[in-house]
Formats: sequence, C-alpha cells, structure tokens
Amino acid sequence: MENEVIATIGPQSSGIAHIIAHVANELHVPLLSFGATDPTLSSLQFPYFVRTTHSDYFQMYAIADIVDFCRWRQVIAIYVDDDYGRNGISILGDALAKKRGKISYKAALSPGATKNDISILLNSVNLMESRVFVVHVNPDYGLNVFSIAKNLGMMTSGYVWIATDWLPSKLDSMDPVDTNTLKLLQGVVALRHHTPDTNLKKSFFSRLKNVNGTATTSFNSYALYAYDSVWLAAYALDAFLKEGGNISFSSDPKLIDTKGSMLHLSSLRVFNGGPDFLPTLLRVNFTGLSGQIQFNGDKNLIRPSYDILNIGESGFRRVGYWSNYSGLSVLAPEILYKRPPNSSISNQKLFNVLWPGETIATPRGWVFPNNGKPLRIAVPYRISYLEFLSKDKNPPGVRGYCIDVFEAAINLLPYPVPRQYILFGDGKRNPDYSQLVNQVALKNFDAAVGDVTIVPNRTRILDFTQPFMESGLVVVVPVKEIKSSPWAFLKPFTAQMWCVTGAFFLFVGAVVWILEHRHNPEFRGPPKKQIMTIFWFTFSTMFFSHRENTVSGLGRFVLIIWLFVVLIINSSYTASLTSILTVQQLSSQIEGIDSLISGNQPIGIQDGSFARRYLIDELNIQPSRIVSLRDPKVYEDALTRGPNGGGVMAIVDELPYIELFMSSANCKFRTVGNVFTKSGWGFGFQRDSPLAIDMSTAILQLSENGDLQKIHDKWLSRQSCGAKVDDTDSNELSLKSFWGLFLICGIACLIALITFFVRVFCQYMKFIPESEMESDQENPSPRPRKTFRSSRSFKDLIVFVDKREREIKDILRQKSKKRRRDQSLDDQFNSPT
Repeated sequence: MENEVIATIGPQSSGIAHIIAHVANELHVPLLSFGATDPTLSSLQFPYFVRTTHSDYFQMYAIADIVDFCRWRQVIAIYVDDDYGRNGISILGDALAKKRGKISYKAALSPGATKNDISILLNSVNLMESRVFVVHVNPDYGLNVFSIAKNLGMMTSGYVWIATDWLPSKLDSMDPVDTNTLKLLQGVVALRHHTPDTNLKKSFFSRLKNVNGTATTSFNSYALYAYDSVWLAAYALDAFLKEGGNISFSSDPKLIDTKGSMLHLSSLRVFNGGPDFLPTLLRVNFTGLSGQIQFNGDKNLIRPSYDILNIGESGFRRVGYWSNYSGLSVLAPEILYKRPPNSSISNQKLFNVLWPGETIATPRGWVFPNNGKPLRIAVPYRISYLEFLSKDKNPPGVRGYCIDVFEAAINLLPYPVPRQYILFGDGKRNPDYSQLVNQVALKNFDAAVGDVTIVPNRTRILDFTQPFMESGLVVVVPVKEIKSSPWAFLKPFTAQMWCVTGAFFLFVGAVVWILEHRHNPEFRGPPKKQIMTIFWFTFSTMFFSHRENTVSGLGRFVLIIWLFVVLIINSSYTASLTSILTVQQLSSQIEGIDSLISGNQPIGIQDGSFARRYLIDELNIQPSRIVSLRDPKVYEDALTRGPNGGGVMAIVDELPYIELFMSSANCKFRTVGNVFTKSGWGFGFQRDSPLAIDMSTAILQLSENGDLQKIHDKWLSRQSCGAKVDDTDSNELSLKSFWGLFLICGIACLIALITFFVRVFCQYMKFIPESEMESDQENPSPRPRKTFRSSRSFKDLIVFVDKREREIKDILRQKSKKRRRDQSLDDQFNSPT
C-alpha cells in the first residue's frame, strides 16, 4: 500500500481481514477478499470490504436446514476461537433458533490447539447428550479433530459429524487424497461452495493442463474465487477509466508516525478516486469460473449455494444441494432458478446419507449423558387418591395409574432409558406440584412423572409430553332430592308454547268444521252441538281417538298435516316430562362456577393443587375463602357439614379426582355447571429434552392400540354417578323449537280455506235465480234497490253455504236441465214453419 494502490486482493483469513479492512477504509482502497468468510465483515463498519466469495452466514443456514431436515434439535459446535469461528457459530445459533433448535454446547479450540487440547475437548463433549457435532475450525489442524475422535470411538454408529467448507477445501487441495484419510472421514457430511460446471470452467482447466503438461485437480473453490477476484478488479478498473475516472493520491494527515514508530504510516497514500471506484466495482456483472459474479444491495454475491457432500472410503458423494432460493434439493441450483422459489418443508429433499458406522438409518442425534447416572424422576408422594400414585415396597418403589402409563411408554422407545424414581414430599400431605415443577426446571430432577396438570405457567419452564389423561376443574356440591311438583306436567312446555298450541287446536278444529260442514252430516246440527263437535274433534286428535270421519279432500289434507304436528308435539312432551320426572330429581344452591364466585361461602380445594392459584389469580376469589383439604374423607365431611357447620359450600378440583370421589361417596354429591378449564395430565421434562418428543409419540401409540384404555380400566374403573345436575328449566321446550311445524300447518289451512271459498263462490254464481238477474237488468241503477239486493245476496250466500253439498248439486243439475229445455223450446218457436 506504500506503492499507491487502487485495490487490494486478499487476505485469505478473516482475522487478518479484520485488521486490513480498517486500513482500506482509511485509504479508500477496496479490499477484495476471496477467503474471508466471517459474516461480521459485511457490516457498515467496513464499507470498502468487498467479499468475492460467499459469507458463512449462508453456510450456517444451510447447516441449520440439514439439522432440521433430520429432525435434530440440539448440536454441539466445535470451533476455533477467533473471529472466523466465533462469528460463524453465532450465526449458526441464530439459524437453529428459527428452526426451534439450539447449540447445546460451544466447544472452543484455540487457534494453535495441540492434539492434547483437542483430546481433552472431545472427551468432555462425548459425555454430553447431543451426538450431532458441527466442526468449524481451521484447515491446518481440522483433520486432527477427526483422527482423535476416531481413537475415542466417536466415529461409530450413532454419531453425526457435519463439517463446514474448510474440509472439502482441504481435501480438494490434496492431490490425490490419501485412502487412510477417506477411511478416517467415513460418514462425515460436509459443505462445499457450489460452482456450476460451465464451458468456461472446463476451458480454464484445459489451458492449465496444456501449460503444465498434466491435469490440475488440486484447485479448491477458493482458488476459483481468487481467479474471479482478479478479473473483477480488472473489469471495474476498465469501466472506471472509460467513465472518466481519475487515479490520483494524496496524503492523510491522520497517518503520522509518532514516538519513533517504525510503521511508516506517513508513507501510505489515500486513493482519491476510491469513493467513485467502489460503486463501479459493485456494479460489475460477469460470469466467472465460480459462476455469476454480481453483488446485491448488501454487497454479497447473489445466489449463494452449496454442495452437500457425504465422504466415504471411495471419495466424495454429492447427496444434494442447498441454496437460499429453495433450500435443500437434489436438483442443481441453476435448474431451480428457472422455476418459482419453493422452500416449503415438503419440498426439502436429500439423497440417502451413509452415516458413521456405514448405516443409512438417520441417527437419533442424542443419547443419555454418558456419565453413569440414570434419569432422576420426581414422583409426587401422595396421601390421597392412591389409585393414581402411591409408594410401593417393591421395585421400582412407586405404583399407580400414572406409573403404569409411563412405564408402558418407556417400553415402546427403541432405546433403553435408565431411570430412578424419587418420591417428592413428606408423606403427610400432598406435595405442592408447583414446587415439584420448579425443582425439575432447576435441574434438581430430570423429569416429573405423575398427575401433573399442564398449565401455561408450567409450560414456560418445562417441556410436557402429549396429555395421557383429559382433565379440567369442576365444581362439586352436596345435593338433596326434591319432591315432584303437582304441576310438573306443565313444565315440559313454556307458557308461550302452551298458548300457541291451544290456539292451533281451536283454529284447526274450526278449519276442519268449515271444510266438512257441507259434506259430512257429523258436522251438522244445532249450533251448540257444532261448537261441541269442534272442541271434541280437535282435542281428540291429540290422542288420535277422534270418532268423526272426514270425507272432503281438503279436510283430509288439513287433518293429515295436523296429525303429523300432533305426533311431534306428543313425542316431545313425553320425552321432556320423562326427563323431568326421572333425571332431574336433584337440586342445589350452587349452579356452577359463576354462582360460586358471586357468593362469599368457603370453597374447598385439594392440597397441592394448582386450583388455589387459579381461583385467586384468574377468578379473583379471596384467599380467605379457600380451604385446603387432605383426602376424600375430609371432602365428604366438609361438604356434609356445609358452611354453617364449619365445612365448605363446594369443592373445586380436577375431574379425574372428582370422579373417584363421587364413586367412593356412593354418588351423594354431584358436579354442577360445566368443566371450566380444559387441560390434561402430562409428563414434564427439562426444557429442550429430546425425550419429551419421543415419549409423546409413545403415548399416542398407547392410545391408538388401546393399551392406554386398558391401564385406565385396571386402576380407575368405578361406579358412574350419571349426569351432572342441571336446572330443570333447561328441559322446557319453547316455541322456537316448533314454529316451523306451526307455520306449515297454518299455510296448509289457509290454502284449504281459500280453495274452499273460491269453489263455493263459483257454485253460488251459478245458483243465482235467473228472474233476479233479469230484474236487476230492468232496474239497473236505483241506489236503495242495490243496497237492498246486496244485503239480501249476502244473506242468500250464507244460506247457500249452509246447504248440503248434495242438495246444491241437485239444484244445479235441475237448473241445468231446465235451461236446456227452455233453450230447446225457444229454438222451436223461433224456427220458420
């Protein structure tokens, strides 16, 4: 830089680049680095740093995608403790966090680590849970990590080794690769920069062969990026000069040697055209040996992609690709760029990997820590409801429903789980379950097994399995039988329903009488008799015992629809009355949690239950109202005595306990209202424990194959106390349930009436005497006459309607004969003789 330079190519390491980038910033000289992959070098702190390779930012996201694809959740990072290693692993942690994974341990090596340092580090990480190792070290001693790991037995089945691009770069530079090295690395997965096999790349290697006389195979991807960096500087300088750029230099007053410094800072010159040359450099776009050389807005090369390699004894085998365009794929990135981007989970694919130990089965990725300690499982030391959990003299020291479920799930796992049950509590009262959960979170225990309810504040500190039993808080109250009311037969229907039903009985009776009056002699007679017929006929249809027959078509049409309505009403009334007289024989002052909250009576809860915190924090119930109870006998005594006798008004507890309690109390108590919390019981593990996921899968298998129900029947089969107490008003049937039936019936009646009257009117028009019609024609207009005739015609119409149908037909038949006879005489009289 003392010789007035306009661009610098290099350095190869991130550590040196951090130092030189400061000088490049001061001198306005772009620094083109083909080997510094530290992601932090892309920050605004180094505006003149131009990375001509891909940042480790993308490589770490590629590793995170591989980890997620194989369904691992924890990895151990082995890295070199410098800018290159620390910053790369930091990005890996961020990438894993987005996939719900994490780095469980960061194992740092000094830049000059010896074999002894590496051995000590590998021995320590081998005692840990995770078996997925990400190796991000310097190529100088990186192979020593695998050599020592092999000596420690860490390159066998069950282990996973993922190496960053340093390993393929190291092997690509070896010509040829030693067979022993390949055997050492068998099963390792590594990432290498993807460089397309273009004609330009093939032509370049052909020229090298002609120059050297032998094929050159010891070029790694960084050599290709170095070659393209030179061309990038050349293209940029050519464009800069063509655009009229000026190459000149000046002194920087800030660079002064002081106190006898030998750095010669004053000899460094500032490139005056640097601010213009840098944008020109970033605008260059050409195809190089490594692919497309073009920068995005963040000064990163576009389209970062990697080959995913699986190393075996015969060399490398590509098992897929990664690009930030579509994630993991078995197709080359240049093919995917021609398609729409698709990074969905279903689109992520890789070929089979041959893992260490020469197995294609994806390793589980974790084991129990190799420290000789079994899983320490905390079990609540209960003194009540021992069907769920209790102390046992025989191994494993505990028994009960929850233990049987846990043991059955453990037996379904494909690996052994050494475990030790430890009772939590003093055995005098039920333990505080919140304290039990906290002890697991503090890592004093590895898991909590028992009737532990899954609630939000616990899921924040523990990982719970799939619930193995449904639960929820309910209210239990003392109940007493009540005598049936003498007016109980009215309760099935509401008052509105009774009124509408009675009105329809009368309406339908009247309609049927109108339709049948002219046809049926049973519907004729004195007015008193006809009124009684209407009442008798319509109400007798309720029992389908009506004696009167319907002979008209319209009457039968209305009656069929009405009988269907009566059938539905009768059935509903019978069902509702039966329910009221047989099921609803219990009453209580408390109807549910709402009425319990609004009162001020004492409320009982179980010792150690989360119900206390829930009632206080969520429902704002005064702590002085809450009474802790030890066991079912105390439950029964407190409920029986009631609040006036020093007991409680109700008990709030979880449904599984209450079912056992009511069964043991001969169903003298009942739940009221609904279950007002929805939760379940699960097994709790420390955060990010992989055992929680496997146990959840095992619990689902127990549920599917019926074993979970068998365990339930073994421990918890008890007498059922039937349905909970409800308000009898809930059995009342309202008009809302039947208005559709009444609407149909009403429409049918109206249609029948309209048809009937239209038909009667047509008959009446034929029935009007001819003499009256002629008289009306002779005296067409006098108003008093018209009024008199209208009144008389209406009376005639009423009289006509009251006549029998057969009588009307006979009269009309005679009129028709007379009309034909008169017409015949007129024709004879008017005809010429």
